[in-house]
Amino acid sequence: MPALFVGHGSPMQAIEPNQHTAVWAQLGRELPRPRAILCISAHWYTRGSGVTTAARPRTIHDFYGFPQELYRCQYPAPGSPELAARVQALLAPDAVHAVADDWGLDHGSWSVLLYMYPGADVPVVQLSIDGARAAAAHYDFGRRLAPLRDAGVLILGSGNVVHNLRAMQRTEPAPAAAPATEFNDAVRAAVLARDHATLIDYPHLGRAAAYSVPTPEHYLPLLYVLGAGTDADAITLPTDGIELGSISMLSVLLDAR
Repeated sequence: MPALFVGHGSPMQAIEPNQHTAVWAQLGRELPRPRAILCISAHWYTRGSGVTTAARPRTIHDFYGFPQELYRCQYPAPGSPELAARVQALLAPDAVHAVADDWGLDHGSWSVLLYMYPGADVPVVQLSIDGARAAAAHYDFGRRLAPLRDAGVLILGSGNVVHNLRAMQRTEPAPAAAPATEFNDAVRAAVLARDHATLIDYPHLGRAAAYSVPTPEHYLPLLYVLGAGTDADAITLPTDGIELGSISMLSVLLDAR
């Protein structure tokens, strides 16, 4: 089963389709249908690791100040306690806490999945990002989760390579900030070269990295997906580009077919 990192953009894409959501819909039609989806979303950033275990995870509207139409969006996909238990087993002896009711599917997950699998009929489990762990540990988690791909599980990382909200320009068209372009270009080149050491040690990319990743939660889902990859995977970049001046829409698909 493929592994996919998606640059997920604004929540508004859930009600305002664009060129990126069209690509996500196409991926949902063209990729093998997964038995389940494990999503690592930038919007579940925690102390310690957690995994959702609810049979019916709720749709979380983890944003404010948007139109009411957006808050009415629901993505009633089933959960998978079995997949959650498998995640816990693969990541042992590191503790991954079962989270039944305190979380669900945040917009990093459902705003993408409602285009990929609009029927909401594929089970979805979320794994949180432990903010206390170094980047290399998140990459290692991805490596340890890789066997899920052989079991038909789509590993989906949702974040942004460049995510600087403070510098974001609220209207389009907005020219891409120079450090955003520099960092996005460097990450793209490293992904295609399979230079994972550079991607794990991204702060060494200097000023552009500091601008593009002021906090790590949107970048780290990429490392889970790369960690779950193999040398047999073909690498494609389904979407790319800088929106609102400082938000990267770069996506990475690893597919061994």
